[in-house]
Amino acid sequence: MTEMGPSTREAYGQALLQLGRQDPRIVVLDGDLSTSTMTRYFAKEFPDRFFNMGIAEANMVGAASGLSRSGKIPFVSSFATFLMSKGYDQMRMAIAYSQANVKLVGSHGGISVGEDGVSQQSVEDLALARSLPGFYVACPADAPSTAAVIRAAAYHRGPVYVRVGRPPAPLVYREPAAFAFGRAPVLRQGRDVTIAALGLMVHEALKAADILAEKGYEARVLDLVSVKPLDKDALIQAAEETGAMVIAEEHLLAGGVGSAVAMLLSQFRPIPLAFVGMEDTYAESGKPGELFKKYGLSAETIAWKAEALITRYKRR
Repeated sequence: MTEMGPSTREAYGQALLQLGRQDPRIVVLDGDLSTSTMTRYFAKEFPDRFFNMGIAEANMVGAASGLSRSGKIPFVSSFATFLMSKGYDQMRMAIAYSQANVKLVGSHGGISVGEDGVSQQSVEDLALARSLPGFYVACPADAPSTAAVIRAAAYHRGPVYVRVGRPPAPLVYREPAAFAFGRAPVLRQGRDVTIAALGLMVHEALKAADILAEKGYEARVLDLVSVKPLDKDALIQAAEETGAMVIAEEHLLAGGVGSAVAMLLSQFRPIPLAFVGMEDTYAESGKPGELFKKYGLSAETIAWKAEALITRYKRR
């Protein structure tokens, strides 16, 4: 039975509060959404280190760059779609170009925002963040992973973007979760195919591995929590040992993590690949589970594509 945990945005808020208690350099900027991004916990305990910047994301990103040059470790929070779309130019010039020590956390990532609809469903944020030179990017699967990611982000010297989500997240890890940038934990071993996933899709990947096991296939499952840098060694090893791979993400396929994995493997170990994610479209308003099913972000879709790879390329 699936054990549900808190949302990754809730885990972010709690992790940020703990960091604030331990390190006075931590400051937080929010775009007037602290009750949704969960920076409210930090704001309540450390009002002198919390800045409500209003609905002015570009200015917020620029201010964070300035704070980083004053010796602070700023965390910038808003909905992922607002933060990346409205603050991108400032991220490019005020953070990426100078490698400012700023941490950006995009809440309500993906279509699992649900009923709020397309204006708040960020399906481009990881592609935008990955494209910024020097940025590290992460997308945790559950609450324990989020806590580990946020701590690592705080003490990584340089810009970091982290995507967190709105709905409760199924528990993939148990306390404490380990995390390091450039590492993809192997959650399940297998020899027939690899499923590499991130965020809420990690749980779907594990379910897909169960579906495949009922048919006699062994699927390896990787958590691509470190979106940038990718775990080159783990991906190449998985390619060599399983010979086929499905990459699953709650994001547009264009510019998504699947494209990054494909580029990496094409250079070092080309193998048959399949991709699960948003096609060339935005989603609509609806409950997260219904949207995942409609747009193919499900364990069943992952398992179907994995089995197709196995039967077509490995078991002729």
